[in-house]
Amino acid sequence: MKNLESGAAEMSPPPAPPSTGLARLMENLMALCLGTMALAVFINVVLRYVFGTGISASEELSRLLFVWMVFIGATLAYPLGEHMTFTMLLAALQKKPAALNAVVVLIRLLVIGACVALAVGAWQQVVVGLGSHSVVLGYSTALLPLPALLCSVAIGVMALWELVKNKPMDLGHGAEVE
Repeated sequence: MKNLESGAAEMSPPPAPPSTGLARLMENLMALCLGTMALAVFINVVLRYVFGTGISASEELSRLLFVWMVFIGATLAYPLGEHMTFTMLLAALQKKPAALNAVVVLIRLLVIGACVALAVGAWQQVVVGLGSHSVVLGYSTALLPLPALLCSVAIGVMALWELVKNKPMDLGHGAEVE
């Protein structure tokens, strides 16, 4: 492990998992999505290979659940600092607090900007999807972009909260230099 003087951040222990009821609910929803997808795909594979038939709704259900699972996971990963970050610049700025603070503010503003762009695009897709339904299951196709909208709003609010509270950026991501 290198120290801060060599330009790399010291490794810190991984953040503790969130202990809130909402985080546990999100984890359970992801597990439910994954379990349902695995079961649906397994049953479909068995039916295809053993009986030469399948359940056409299996693919559509798996696709919908996968999209929801990914965006729930992305939302849950943000407060833990688990999204990809490049900490080399931040570690190099450790001895210059003003510059480090400016870069952290810029990063958070960029995250908020990306969330706004994603939310606008997702909202447009939700509106388009309200008028159509999936081919097999018949659910509103607005359910596919909806998790992107919810995720972008949640991450945007968390980034704004960190910006307002002037929360320091966590440099410990389990690697010496990223």
